[in-house]
Amino acid sequence: MPATQSDTAIRHELMDLLADARQRTDQLFAVVKADSLYDRPIAERHRIVFYIGHLEAFDWNLFHERVFGIESFHAEFDRLFAFGIDPVGGGLPTDQPSDWPSIAAVRDYVRKIRAVLDEKLADALNDSQLPTGDGFPLTTLLNVAIEHRLMHAETLAYMLHQLPLDRKVKQVESLRSPAPVVDHGSVEIPAGVITLGLSRGSDSFGWDNEYESHTVSVPAFAIDRYKVTNQQYLEFINACGYETRAFWGDGENDGDWNWKSAQAISHPAFWKRAGEQWMYRAMFEEIPLPLDWPVYVSQAEAKAYARWAGKSLPTEVQWQRAAYGTANGGERTYPWGEQAPDATFGNFDFARWSPAPVNAFPKSCSAFGVHGILGNGWEWTSTEFAPFAGFEPFPFYRGYSADFFDGKHFVLKGASPRTAACMLRPTFRNWFQAHYQFAYTGFRCVSR
Repeated sequence: MPATQSDTAIRHELMDLLADARQRTDQLFAVVKADSLYDRPIAERHRIVFYIGHLEAFDWNLFHERVFGIESFHAEFDRLFAFGIDPVGGGLPTDQPSDWPSIAAVRDYVRKIRAVLDEKLADALNDSQLPTGDGFPLTTLLNVAIEHRLMHAETLAYMLHQLPLDRKVKQVESLRSPAPVVDHGSVEIPAGVITLGLSRGSDSFGWDNEYESHTVSVPAFAIDRYKVTNQQYLEFINACGYETRAFWGDGENDGDWNWKSAQAISHPAFWKRAGEQWMYRAMFEEIPLPLDWPVYVSQAEAKAYARWAGKSLPTEVQWQRAAYGTANGGERTYPWGEQAPDATFGNFDFARWSPAPVNAFPKSCSAFGVHGILGNGWEWTSTEFAPFAGFEPFPFYRGYSADFFDGKHFVLKGASPRTAACMLRPTFRNWFQAHYQFAYTGFRCVSR
């Protein structure tokens, strides 16, 4: 049966978005010099070559049999590049560059997959009855492919951030944005009800952990007006914050202290000491530490700062209330209102490689006066990543969320400079392990 005009338009739009996402990741791999594609910038992650093959292997494994019923032309690569890693308990990958195929072979695999999928997807655009094998429409699978790739465009950016500068093709970036002096302080958030999650009847796309929609009553609290800055965090370091055990646990739960001590961690991963000066490790150069930028740290480091400040990290529902709630009980689509995101509202959608001053976007203000809550760095919460009531894993990607409901991963909300605009929806949930230092993750504190 032919698809309706509106169905066809949506599918064509999604195909354009997939092409744009491919271009973005292709440009990202081009940042790496050819002789460094087998490097592993972060010990917990695969080598760069894996991700070149992974993005196409994911799309191929999603579509080729489930939707089109076609056989694989390279089953070994389909398996080799199928899954990323997020080791827990200290285990790290030990593979060597020689264990991976040549770049030429991987890129040939990529070209063949794109050619076959593009031909098949073009034919499918006009068939509204095309089955997927799982009962999900083609539009859902296209959204999965697009957002999966865009998530990797972000995770690859912070991974390449850790690659030595001389192994990257340098790009020019303006690293300073004029902004007034930061007026630190807290904002009172009155008690109220907030919605978490998507309704299954919604026309909007969401990942499995975004369902099911439910409301939560949130008692009154106070939250920092801005993200914690490098300057504020420097005060914590100068107050011997990394050497004071009380800030890193309560004695019975000293995992953060043990981790910090075992890894000899004494400052954020994005900072570097140069004599008496702190430097910031930007993507393509080192610069004097920008004091009004948000600090990027692990959750363990954020919690230690919060204890030092006599505060705590917000829960997921507190963050949601501060970002999207209103005094009259309503909820906004975005913190600033209903207007679609653009560059005047925050540092997101690949606008910059680096952060901006925390107060650089006055139009980003939420109904309660909380600033910069979307973009410029994800924000840690104290909430363990866990399913909402009614959770059902995607049958075509069962491990996307469920593999991380382990009590070791924590919810992050908001967005970073490298987060795509399509993931700025209020229901999107990110997550990382508490001791992971390398993502673009900041925080703000709450009291009461």
